[in-house]
Amino acid sequence: MIHLMIFLPLLGSLILMAVPRKWREEVAGLFAALTLGLGLLIWRGGGADLFSVPWIPALGVTYSVALNGVSLTLALITAFMSFVAVLYASRRVENPGTMLSLVLAMETGLLGIFAAQDLVLFYVFFEDALLPSLLMLAIYGRPSRMRALTQFAAYTLFGSLLMLLAIIGVKYYGGSPTFALADLRQHLVTGSTQTWLYIGFLAAMAVKLPLWPLHAWLPDFHEQNHESGVPDVMGTLYKVGGYGLFQFGLPLFPNASEELRPILMGLAAFTALYAAWIAFRQTDWKRLLAYAGLSHMGLVALGVFSLNETATIGAMYLLAFQNVYTGALFLAVGMLQERVGSLDTRVGGVMTQAGALGGMTMALWFASIAVPGLAGFIGEFSIMLGAYQVQPWLTFVAGLSVIAAAAYALTGFQTTFWQGRPFGGVRVADLRSTEWLVLGLPLAVAIFFGVYSSPALRLIQPAVRSVLSTLGGQ
Repeated sequence: MIHLMIFLPLLGSLILMAVPRKWREEVAGLFAALTLGLGLLIWRGGGADLFSVPWIPALGVTYSVALNGVSLTLALITAFMSFVAVLYASRRVENPGTMLSLVLAMETGLLGIFAAQDLVLFYVFFEDALLPSLLMLAIYGRPSRMRALTQFAAYTLFGSLLMLLAIIGVKYYGGSPTFALADLRQHLVTGSTQTWLYIGFLAAMAVKLPLWPLHAWLPDFHEQNHESGVPDVMGTLYKVGGYGLFQFGLPLFPNASEELRPILMGLAAFTALYAAWIAFRQTDWKRLLAYAGLSHMGLVALGVFSLNETATIGAMYLLAFQNVYTGALFLAVGMLQERVGSLDTRVGGVMTQAGALGGMTMALWFASIAVPGLAGFIGEFSIMLGAYQVQPWLTFVAGLSVIAAAAYALTGFQTTFWQGRPFGGVRVADLRSTEWLVLGLPLAVAIFFGVYSSPALRLIQPAVRSVLSTLGGQ
């Protein structure tokens, strides 16, 4: 069933090219819904255990996949948000066939990233998810997209090259018979070689978290993508650096993780506060959301780099559920742009005409700024609680980003939805038909897992304990 879940979206992507145009939206929705359904069945069955067969025996590459713990949590969130993105693209994008096909193709890449238990297989899916992302920007992006496209590709390909070199080095210097994670963990690289390989792997993951100073591609990427926000949802799901560091970085480079912990926690704390400060100065909603996401990723990195159980659990929780409310906020911004023709935060007075859109957006922002009772709070509070036990002052610096988040979110919301409406401004329609589902479903998830976190924690906690046990404790 795990193989069907991974590759079903890709099959749907290919089928979309052959079906008549009038049926493409329904076919895409069907495949996205089936993938989500398969994920729920795997969850109900207790996860999918490791399946491993040789793929390229001469090179030691295996097809090793599993979905349990953190990987299953992130796979379910990916399937859910891909379904939401397909729903909105079908209504919002003119002639959406190509975009729907790219969304489904990218979903397979993302699911493969989370399921992969072989480093080369992880790399392959990592690159597979990149191509649809680039194509969505190239085909559907705004007029200045080529600069953003070039920058995004350059950063990602540079990081991928370093990751590939690190992957080869891990097997070569460790003496593992294959690239399978289980074998690599039995043949760890030691000494200074481990540190250098970790730095190479870390650079690739830092691009995809992202972390300062490897974040420069992110604001332009989101700003120049299609106004609907659909590619931004998939781009948010592609922030897989935190997962890569947790799943592969910590187990394969335990000594280097301990050695570099203070430096990396400092970098993460600076990223969180720096991004929050820059977000406060933005007047374009997409750039504001891009920097808000960067700040959240700084907190995720802080939790992972702390090597503390509570903080790492919080990091994985935040990594999963920020995809939900941040992705939904991008779609809410897309709805706003469709109505007023602008992404500027200073349009003013929207709430008086579109109360439901304003209310939904405000509730999603509350999740983003970690208001208690919503999913963001559990992740951020756990990170702060755990990281404080390791580096109190760095945690204090990162904690300032939570205060800054309230400032930039509520300021932006106030100027868009409450500030006086300009004379002669167009009338703003409220939510209609599918839009209620597109924003309502993610909001329901954010509320549910903010109030009742047990289903997610039952998946995340054992996986975190298993990984941290390889480091000899906390």
